[in-house]
Amino acid sequence: MGLIWDDDEDIAMELAEAHPDVDPLDISFPTMLKWITELKGWEDDPQSANEGKLENIQMKWHEEFRGR
Repeated sequence: MGLIWDDDEDIAMELAEAHPDVDPLDISFPTMLKWITELKGWEDDPQSANEGKLENIQMKWHEEFRGR
């Protein structure tokens, strides 16, 4: 099964692997949305994104980024 918006931790991990040198707090939501929808296995509707979902993914990604 592919990635959907509810897979916020998995999405964050995939973004951290795909963009290891990027601090997620330094990118815009439109850029992050583009990167999410380009992830291998992405299956959800990009139009279903909202600020809350993107913020949640961004924070989980930031935790991963800081832990490296």
